[in-house]
Amino acid sequence: MTGMRAVVQRVTQARVDAGVETVGEIGTGLMVLLGVTHDDTAEVAERLAAKIWTLRIMRDEKSAADLGAGLLVVSQFTLYGDARKGRRPTWTAAAPGPVAEPLYEHFCSALRDLGAYVAQGVFGADMAISLTNDGPTTLVLDL
Repeated sequence: MTGMRAVVQRVTQARVDAGVETVGEIGTGLMVLLGVTHDDTAEVAERLAAKIWTLRIMRDEKSAADLGAGLLVVSQFTLYGDARKGRRPTWTAAAPGPVAEPLYEHFCSALRDLGAYVAQGVFGADMAISLTNDGPTTLVLDL
């Protein structure tokens, strides 16, 4: 089984709404969809946070750290959906909420400890995400 998974998109703006309320918003920066699996640890969260913060995918081969760009992080258990058999995905590789939520929060805290401005979604909520992908530039990272 792989470790923590992130879909990282370079954006000119991104926003997440929960119900009628905007709960997180950034301008130029990175939109991060974060999936947590059963064997993830705080150390894995810290390594992935450092990698994303210093990843040179912003314009002119700069990182979000170089630019002080914001990150919008949303927990996304569906990144571990498995649809290899049939048409109905299974989610067994995704960590359950009591395991995933503290690691999601730790990931966001690790980014803040590195100096990042981090906006967040609401763990486990039904959310609407809007963004403008810049490039488009999208990477899938697995640790």
